[in-house]
Amino acid sequence: MDANLQVLLASRPQDAVDESNFRIVQTPIPPVGPGELLVRNIWLSVDPYMRGRISAAKSYAAAVEVGAVMTGGTVGQVVESRHDRFKAGDHVVGHLGWQRYALSQGTGLSIVDAGAVPLSAHLGVCGMPGATAYIGLFEHCAPRAGETVLVSAASGAVGGVVGQLAKIAGCRAVGIAGGPAKCDFALRELGFDACIDYKAGGLPGRLRETCPSGVDALFENVGGAVMDAALEVLNPFARIALCGLISDYDTDDPRGLKRVRSLLVNRVRLQGFIVTDHPRLYQEAVARLIRWVAEGRLKYRESVTEGLSNAPRALIGLFKGENFGKQLVKLE
Repeated sequence: MDANLQVLLASRPQDAVDESNFRIVQTPIPPVGPGELLVRNIWLSVDPYMRGRISAAKSYAAAVEVGAVMTGGTVGQVVESRHDRFKAGDHVVGHLGWQRYALSQGTGLSIVDAGAVPLSAHLGVCGMPGATAYIGLFEHCAPRAGETVLVSAASGAVGGVVGQLAKIAGCRAVGIAGGPAKCDFALRELGFDACIDYKAGGLPGRLRETCPSGVDALFENVGGAVMDAALEVLNPFARIALCGLISDYDTDDPRGLKRVRSLLVNRVRLQGFIVTDHPRLYQEAVARLIRWVAEGRLKYRESVTEGLSNAPRALIGLFKGENFGKQLVKLE
C-alpha cells in the first residue's frame, strides 16, 4: 500500500472558503487492530453542509477541529478487516472523511451492493441527498396529487430528486435553477413541468406567471432573494421544507438571514429539518431510491472532480454554483 493522503482543516474561513483553509498531508497507513477495518475510499461527497462544519458558529453538529481531517461522506472498499461484520472486498458507505484510507470500528458504516446502482450514486441520489429529498418532500411538504410543488436549486443533488418525486406523487413540479442549461436539464431530463432561470432576472413576476394558482409546497434549498420571491406565491396553508440556505453559507457574517438560518439549525416550523433526524425514514428512503434508480424511474447528474488534492477546489466551486448536479471527488 502507498501512504495515506489526507486533507486537514488548516484554518477557519473568515468569509468565503479559500484553498488556504486546507492543508494536504501524507501520513502512514494505520495498522488494523482487533474489531477494526481499513477502508480505501473511492468516492468523496462534497456538500453545502460542510461550510457549517468548518465554522465555529453554533450549528446542529460539532465543528471540525482545526488540524483534523475534513469531514465528508465516502464510498470505499474494505482492504483489511478484523471486524465481525465486515470482510475484505466489501463496499461500504459512511463518513470517513477527506482521506484515501480510513481506519474504522464499523460505527456508521453500511455495506452496499456495488452491482445495484453505480457506487457514486450511494453518495447522491441513493444516499444522503436523495434521502433528504424524500424525507423533506413526503414528511414535511406532504404533497397531494394535483398540487404545485416549487423547488429551488432544481438541478442540484437534492432538488433534482425532489422534482421527480413530486411527479411520482402526481403533483405539478416547478423548479428554479441558475442558467439555461440547468433549467433545460430539469425540464427535459428530470421531467419538471416548468423551470425558471433566476439569473435572467424578474424572478417574482415570472413565478407569478408560471404559478398562476399559487404554490402549495415549497422545498427550499437556497434562501436569499430566491426564497423571498417564492414566499410571495405561497397559497394559504402551504407547507415549506426548509432544507438549505446555500446563498448564505459561504460567509461567517450573514446579512439579513440570521433569523431564517435559525429555522434550519433549530428545525422549527416552517419546517426546518435535518435528514439524520429521521433514521427510520432514511433507510426506507434509500431502499426505495435504489429501486427507482435501478428501474430507470429516477435520473441524476454528477459533477466529478479528479483527485483528493482537488477536493478544496470542488467545495469552493460548489458555493459558486459551478457544479451541475451532485458534486463528487473521485479518489482513484
